[in-house]
Amino acid sequence: MSAGANRARTWAIVGGAVLLIGIVALIISAIAGRTDTADPTPPTTTSPAPPTVPTAGAGEFVDATVTKRGWVPEPITPDAETYIRAALAAASTFDTALSTREEWLTYLDTWLTPDTRYDESERAADLQSVKVELRQAIVIPQEQWDSLAEQNGRITAKVDGDISRQGVPADQTGDMTIGTADVVLTTTSSDGSSGELSFDETTRVSVQVLCGAGSIPTPGSAQQAGDCKIVRYFTEPLEP
Repeated sequence: MSAGANRARTWAIVGGAVLLIGIVALIISAIAGRTDTADPTPPTTTSPAPPTVPTAGAGEFVDATVTKRGWVPEPITPDAETYIRAALAAASTFDTALSTREEWLTYLDTWLTPDTRYDESERAADLQSVKVELRQAIVIPQEQWDSLAEQNGRITAKVDGDISRQGVPADQTGDMTIGTADVVLTTTSSDGSSGELSFDETTRVSVQVLCGAGSIPTPGSAQQAGDCKIVRYFTEPLEP
């Protein structure tokens, strides 16, 4: 191979790496915005009696086959620690070669449940605002998804270390918790030749989950009321 060809290949690899770094930086900045934690209007209805905690065997998921699409499967569990780890990973794990951004987001919507601190008449509107925030302020923007897709890119996320947990303001049931942890994002894509580029970045993320009677199971799944569901992601980490 000529020196000119070697230089061209080198610059292609360097250019791909720079683009990937920019994409990951934007993903990290996207989850580092608003920390609005204003309390909603407390529900006017009385809190239901605590349910019998459902049991879930190890390895049970709402749909384990979603891994074939590059997504994190949602665990069926009443254990907040287990669920938070999966929820934090799910918000940044995808493969642009296996799904579109909207397909991935529609899947993430199935993890969500209404915030039981709101009156029942307000819950649907709040849930819709959570979905909008997820698309506009939490996950990778469409433009960056498209750029990564041009390189057959994928990102996998995994919680690194312990999870910091805190209670949720105005939650009279004690069923909700906010989990915060460091998440390692591994970005992999084509280097423009026959190989791949891959590197890690770490960000800190928070998610609010509900593991109690008010959680609404995914229709058609083995989930039960009381199994954990996501209430919302935060655009900045929240520490106790």
